[in-house]
Amino acid sequence: MAIIITVSNQKGGVGKTTTSAALATGIASRGNRVLGIDLDPQGNLGFCLGVEASSGPTVLDALTGRIPVGEAICRTDYCDILSADITLSSGLEIVSDRPRECILRDTLSPVMDRYDYIIIDTPPALNLLTVNAYAVSDFLIIPMASDILSLVGLSQLKETIESVRGSLNPGLNVMGILLTRFNQRTILSRDVLEMAEQLANQIDTVVFHTKIRNGVAIAEAPAHGESIFEYNPRSAAVKDYQDFIHEIAGKIHLKEVAESAEKDK
Repeated sequence: MAIIITVSNQKGGVGKTTTSAALATGIASRGNRVLGIDLDPQGNLGFCLGVEASSGPTVLDALTGRIPVGEAICRTDYCDILSADITLSSGLEIVSDRPRECILRDTLSPVMDRYDYIIIDTPPALNLLTVNAYAVSDFLIIPMASDILSLVGLSQLKETIESVRGSLNPGLNVMGILLTRFNQRTILSRDVLEMAEQLANQIDTVVFHTKIRNGVAIAEAPAHGESIFEYNPRSAAVKDYQDFIHEIAGKIHLKEVAESAEKDK
């Protein structure tokens, strides 16, 4: 059964899609079977993973039942992906024969055993698409740019997480807050880190030890059709993402060990 990780923040420009693509390609490079799911109508995750814009099937075709999910999956050089386009922005509204908050969970059921990890990129909004991602996920990662505006609105995110835990997915685990565009030499970044730690405490999570520094390679890689790890592995930001993947792998392992020990009691 796949481990499902959603990357989410209702604010745009925080490195959400970059983080999703880094997770998908980095985890796959370790020999894992990975499916990326783009739930953002902008369709940027597919672009980052090398999917060319076309009239082919998208995640919406699978969600609405127009085609089986297995036929909507696109293979890339890095991993499999369910891509998206602008039609996703209102596509779920037409589904009326089942609870709309669980459409993604039902859709993925036939392919869950094919993958070790599923990485979901969400839109910069707390809408039905985001709730669907939370409802099916084991872990939630919240990327946050190192500026004050990125803190705005996170109280609403907390309410959404609590609502999903209470009604749809009690096992949703907020793995942590990931600070991006981080510069430890600036007072602003240090102030944001302090406030992020306070926020993390409120939602019963932590700020990841790894922080992602600025790096032009992060922005350039998709335009060259390469993952950030292939494009410039020497970039400071790319090295940070390598450390981040190692950090979350450790967290997942520790959680699995704890759950196994609890079952053996």
